[in-house]
Amino acid sequence: MARRRDARVAPSQYRRSERVEKPTQEFKVDGSGFDRKLIAIFVFLFVVIPSVSVLVYKINTARPTNRSEVLVPRRGLIKTDINYQEILSENSKLTENASHRHYNYPVLAYITPWNSRGYEMAKRFTSKFTHLSPVWYDLKSQGSSLLLEGRHNADKQWLSEIKMNGDALVLPRVVLEASPMELLRKKKQRDKAIELMVTECKEMQYDGIVLESWSRWAAYGILNDPDKRNMALNFVKQLGHALHSVNSTRNREQKLQLIYVIGPPRSERLQQHDFGPEDLQSLDDAVDGFSLMTYDFSNPHNPGPNAPTQWIHFTLQSLLGPPGKTAWSLARKIFLGINFYGNDFTLSGGSGGGPIIGRDYISLLEKHKPAFQWEKNSGEHFFLYSDDNHINHAVFYPTSMSIHLRLEEARSWGTGISIWEIGQGLDNFFDLL
Repeated sequence: MARRRDARVAPSQYRRSERVEKPTQEFKVDGSGFDRKLIAIFVFLFVVIPSVSVLVYKINTARPTNRSEVLVPRRGLIKTDINYQEILSENSKLTENASHRHYNYPVLAYITPWNSRGYEMAKRFTSKFTHLSPVWYDLKSQGSSLLLEGRHNADKQWLSEIKMNGDALVLPRVVLEASPMELLRKKKQRDKAIELMVTECKEMQYDGIVLESWSRWAAYGILNDPDKRNMALNFVKQLGHALHSVNSTRNREQKLQLIYVIGPPRSERLQQHDFGPEDLQSLDDAVDGFSLMTYDFSNPHNPGPNAPTQWIHFTLQSLLGPPGKTAWSLARKIFLGINFYGNDFTLSGGSGGGPIIGRDYISLLEKHKPAFQWEKNSGEHFFLYSDDNHINHAVFYPTSMSIHLRLEEARSWGTGISIWEIGQGLDNFFDLL
């Protein structure tokens, strides 16, 4: 029987993928790109707060764009000048279409066992997705052997309903927590790890797996050594080929798939531990897709947008190169990350703030009735408020407009998208998919 699911937000180490240590050179920020009206509002509201300046920034990799001004009239909230009443009103309505797809490239949706709403959204909007990845498994070292832990999370009833609802493939995520050097150096360990994952797919009738290992390998210094990096890449290739040798139980003409999780660069120049274009090309034949985590640009120590559009463009260009035949051939395997969660940052006092999901966001709108601001350099809305303890906050949470811009960026490259995670967003976000 599957473990009982609740709707709480998971601890940060489970909420999203592990973050690599801070790079030596981060994207620089300053105030030249910030809207003057917005500065005036900050000064007026928080004149005594020295930390206001952390929200004033410009990304050096910016490209000229007017896309934030382009509006699509078919859905009312795809605009820059929104207000809280409109969001509350839209949130109370039933979605216009639960099955018709507006985004025609692949869509990968993550579901977490600690947020039951994600399971419900996956059932309700199955036709919107091509791939579903429940976050269920960890591959761990157990003495000198290996253990694939997580089957207790698997909900067979949910799996059955998903298969009845549509054609979305189910590829549970597996985090590779096993000791990296033991795994990569010893053929017996590598073969055992792959056997465990392939066997689980067969027994549970999955369509493949989503593998996450790069951030852990980076943390252990594996990727800084050319020989060790090559061993790591070869392991991923070996796993991909093993999965491709097995037919899916749902469709005997289709092989099991491998999607590999990769992080974005955290600096303007790729670091040794970053996943780069050479790695992408090396794994191209063995991997069916790459889940690119283009979110978490900011944090409580450096408040700001979740995923600036200019940074997203820079990330794609760093991986794919300039537009052309080679870029297009590789782009089809990218699942560009889009966050359905947000952040509530404290600007003075408090603990620095942290992540919020849809219900938290709606509660803030109902209580504080905030005025929204549009930051065109990042392509994100945010608002400010003061809590009951007179601590000032800045909230960055997705809106229809910000999601629309990211879908257009992905569409312009011909990439798919990956959503972390579908239980954390508002219902009207699914109208865009």
